Amino acid sequence: MKFKPIIIVAGEPNSIFTEIFLKIIQKKKFKSPIVLICSKKILLKQLRALKENLNFNEIDKKKIFLNNLKFKKLNVIDIDFDQNKAFQKISSNSNKYIEKSFEIGLKIMKSGISNKLINGPISKKNFLKKKYIGVTEYLAHKTKVKNYAMVIFNKKLSVSPIITHEPLKFVSKNISKSKIVKKIKIIDKFWKTKFNQKPKIAITGLNPHCESSDIFNEDKKIVSPAVKILKKSKVNIEGPFSADTIFTKSNRNKYNIIVGMYHDQVLTPIKTIFEFDAINLTVGLPFIRVSPDHGPNESMLGEKKSDFTSLLNSIRFLDF
Repeated sequence: MKFKPIIIVAGEPNSIFTEIFLKIIQKKKFKSPIVLICSKKILLKQLRALKENLNFNEIDKKKIFLNNLKFKKLNVIDIDFDQNKAFQKISSNSNKYIEKSFEIGLKIMKSGISNKLINGPISKKNFLKKKYIGVTEYLAHKTKVKNYAMVIFNKKLSVSPIITHEPLKFVSKNISKSKIVKKIKIIDKFWKTKFNQKPKIAITGLNPHCESSDIFNEDKKIVSPAVKILKKSKVNIEGPFSADTIFTKSNRNKYNIIVGMYHDQVLTPIKTIFEFDAINLTVGLPFIRVSPDHGPNESMLGEKKSDFTSLLNSIRFLDF
């Protein structure tokens, strides 16, 4: 088979995933076979609730081989799980089901059958239960990877936070020269491998205007020295820049990726600029992991009004 399959873990069953996935799979064509890991019982219930039909090829999870896949039909690996209604309130009842879905997906990655993994929306509060601060960290732990980075990708401009989902009060304590250097080197390597391009990287400071009235200025003591180390390693990086101006149109057109110190510092502007037209990448894993850049959107379950752009872009990113 010329194209390795794209493996999709459906994720939280009480999310907009089925709705947006149907919008895509019924209208779009892809070069790669699509394998969906989900509960067949819930999928059928949600199809009825949404008044939709879908033909699929069911695969035995114990016999996952390339020659079992159908190219022109959705392939489904059934994970045994059920609930009373097609859509219910999100709870921890689905945790074991999601865990098992990821286990099968990671098993396929390890086998070499595929190196392309997408996960649908997941409730961090219910599934991760403070054990991991995000799905990025969960997958890094499962694959025993210590150095990784979260990237919100758009072909015009991408961003990456050094500190991902930790509370703001911990950010200044948790940034370090080594963490900045390691994450940016991983991003630089990924860009060269994936896009055959040396990325132009900008980095923000932590403090307003990269200044601090405190005795210890993180921008001078941590960020600037990290930039010097990266430049010596031939990474094309500039900064630190003040976060309040780096996203102006004239500035953002100069760079492929802007690295910030914490989540909202870079994700707020990127979502303001591109809205749903971005995807979440975890770089540094033994495979490429992508997810749509939004949550379960529980308030719109079954309404058939949710935007599928981010999930579509996730699939297209791996369709090679």
